[in-house]
Amino acid sequence: MDELEIKKNSGAVEAILFIYGEPLSFDRIADILGIEKNHVQAVLGALGEALNTDGRGLTLLFQGSKVQLVTKPDFTHAVEKLVKDEHEENLTPAALETLSLVGYLGPIPRSQIDYYRGVNSSYTLRNLMIRGLVDKVQHPDNQHISLYQVSFDLLKHLGISKIEELPDYQKFQTILADKKEPQEGEIFQEPQSI
Repeated sequence: MDELEIKKNSGAVEAILFIYGEPLSFDRIADILGIEKNHVQAVLGALGEALNTDGRGLTLLFQGSKVQLVTKPDFTHAVEKLVKDEHEENLTPAALETLSLVGYLGPIPRSQIDYYRGVNSSYTLRNLMIRGLVDKVQHPDNQHISLYQVSFDLLKHLGISKIEELPDYQKFQTILADKKEPQEGEIFQEPQSI
């Protein structure tokens, strides 16, 4: 693999890791990019060098044969302030939108939430989990996928005993039953209108 291909693939890996928001295996990266696994190290090395320049806020975190895009420790204070401010305020429109998707479509993988919202929802989901409004559970058929669902605390806060008591829940379920929902990995398709 030449330098130009490494640089091109390192940009693709940065985008993938940003969107995915969780650790990703070298094998999965190779599969997504359509490259050989032994080239993944060179691509990650180039990305790591680019991220380690002065002024960049992100870096790569490695654990075995997995990698994740994370914030640099130098910016902990700024990130902590953002998170603290976020929790002292009311829910943002992004949080309400995400919470609605989890409520009406859940349990749902983050990739589908990202698909419907058109943006990475990792930060918003994490804040909703910290507030106790959303729970993260394992997918029953695939241990590598996490699903998000509303928490018991949210149901208690809303004064309902089950998710089906949400306003117009059955109406939305009927509409959604007629639509093809995106599958895991189909986050780049044009969203279906509801």
